[in-house]
Amino acid sequence: MTRLLLVTALLLTACSTAPAEEPPRATPVVRTAAPLASSLSITDPHGVHITLSKPAERVVCLNGLCDDALADLGLTPVGTSNPVLITHPALLGDAGRAVPVVPGTFGGEDVEAIAGLRPDLVIGLPGVHDALRPAIEKFAPLWTVEPATWEESVGYLRALGALTGRTGEAVAAEERFRGKLADAVERTHGNGQAARKVLLMYGSAEAIGVDTTASLKGHLLGQLFTYPFPAKGGDVDTASNYSVEELLAQQPDVVFVYSLLFAAEDRELSTQLADNPVWQQIPAVQQRRVHETHAKLWGSGRGLRSLSAVVDEALAKVPA
Repeated sequence: MTRLLLVTALLLTACSTAPAEEPPRATPVVRTAAPLASSLSITDPHGVHITLSKPAERVVCLNGLCDDALADLGLTPVGTSNPVLITHPALLGDAGRAVPVVPGTFGGEDVEAIAGLRPDLVIGLPGVHDALRPAIEKFAPLWTVEPATWEESVGYLRALGALTGRTGEAVAAEERFRGKLADAVERTHGNGQAARKVLLMYGSAEAIGVDTTASLKGHLLGQLFTYPFPAKGGDVDTASNYSVEELLAQQPDVVFVYSLLFAAEDRELSTQLADNPVWQQIPAVQQRRVHETHAKLWGSGRGLRSLSAVVDEALAKVPA
């Protein structure tokens, strides 16, 4: 206990003598979208080429970006592995309950069940669904998508809009999001919210993960607020790992948490950390500005509807 208190004292001393950070400069967001044409062949934001024999009408979603983008295009997946996300009010709400759920675990979905849905296209997550590719591509193309910025989320929406022939819907959805984000950036940099230090975290008390500035949500929040949580090196297994002491050193004013609960007895991450004396020194904790969020929306939502909901919630909970 003495050693822990000493570490805490040293951290607090370091924080109190560190110069205050300047809020990030506002990056203007272009409000208009470029024209978009239908196409059976696209190249996505990560350089992946997808070619179909006809416009995609029956799409199976194994990735939250897919459910989100289809909702923006006015389409419904013929199957999803994200029932909690698709039924969120930001996506399809109660109407999402009618979408068949693909059985199996994440990354281990039942391929026979997917085939039975007769998809024209299956959309999954790279590094998770690649092992299913040989089996899935016997009956449909598998497209794995993972945006790292909101601009890439837009790029994936446009690509899917071209493949489905829903170009007008894609452009309209893009312009709605661009307008929302542009307004939010102007607001936070005009009323002082941009100076607030914000953190988005997940995991467990023993292994805290942070959505760094190299991640989709970390990048997005960094457009609106001060977000001093870069990726720690190039090793994907450790780049997002932060200790409680490292969180304290950055003095976040507001903390958003998405707790990944797999059993009824699992506790939310903020509850797991509640008795940690270092955690208790974080300004957001002391000011009761730690917010548990909808885990699927904040953790798995990668499309523009999810990002819009994240922006709205963040604006409402980060003080000026």
